[in-house]
Amino acid sequence: MSLYRSARAVAGASGDHVVDWHAAADAAKSVTDPGPISLEPDERAGYARDVRDARTEVRKAAGLSFDVPEVVEIQNRHHWIDANIETFARVMAPLESHAGPFPGIARTINTGTMTVLLAFLGRNVLGQYDPLLLAEAPDDDHALYFVRPNIVNVADALDVDYERFRRWIAFHEVTHAAEFGAAPWLSTHLEERMREGIDALAEGSFDKEAFRELDATMTVVEGYAELLMDHAFDDEYADLRRKLDARRQSRNPLQQLFRRLLGLGLKQRQYERGKAFFEGVADARGLEAAGAVWERPENLPTNEEIDAPERWLRRVDA
Repeated sequence: MSLYRSARAVAGASGDHVVDWHAAADAAKSVTDPGPISLEPDERAGYARDVRDARTEVRKAAGLSFDVPEVVEIQNRHHWIDANIETFARVMAPLESHAGPFPGIARTINTGTMTVLLAFLGRNVLGQYDPLLLAEAPDDDHALYFVRPNIVNVADALDVDYERFRRWIAFHEVTHAAEFGAAPWLSTHLEERMREGIDALAEGSFDKEAFRELDATMTVVEGYAELLMDHAFDDEYADLRRKLDARRQSRNPLQQLFRRLLGLGLKQRQYERGKAFFEGVADARGLEAAGAVWERPENLPTNEEIDAPERWLRRVDA
């Protein structure tokens, strides 16, 4: 790792965009150990088996028809950064014509900010279902990524069996594939909310409603995944969830502040709030009734209904 190389890449940010994406990727990788990626045949087969078994068990638990992406990658941290740089570039594209009166200075600051974000996430993301939102080719297949060095490190830090922990992560990501597979409209719905919010930012305003709808939808996506993986996972998981929660709570104040600045505290809130909503639905009507959210966009709960699942049940008659 090289702090000097990273700083040099950021300082040399150039081009016509609000972020020099090539420089950001180079700088992030310069301060991030890629981690080991050499897999024995048995371990590689284990990842494939985990994904395949997760598909079977999630289908059975949820009663949903879906398939997993053809693209399943076992990555190191540099691979993850490269895979996600294009996503960030697509999301920020509407801001390109609003660089301000000092575009060079803004570009350097923005490139540095993205460097910090990519490096932090690259060292912490365990697995990812990528629906390829805002992709130019809508027929591009979705993808599943597993960042092996992070999975190995966290399993070791939690003192849990690596293979069981890896399988649990696979089940979580496959539940996301189930959601997007069961609801072909979900990608478009998220893209529209993202475009509305980012276009407003590009014009110097804040579309509160668009971001509220986006937050509500992501709360549903994360909450359903949390509930479904608990029902579908074919091994003990209580200790895994308990130890992960304890690890999150034990972060020092600086780490907690950094996570809040990156919006990761919001993501944790989405997990907890969304799961509480679906637990309320499942307790009242069963797990399959919870799957009614994916029938059509109108069935998504409103921000208010997430905290009152009985209201949602009455409205959709699930």
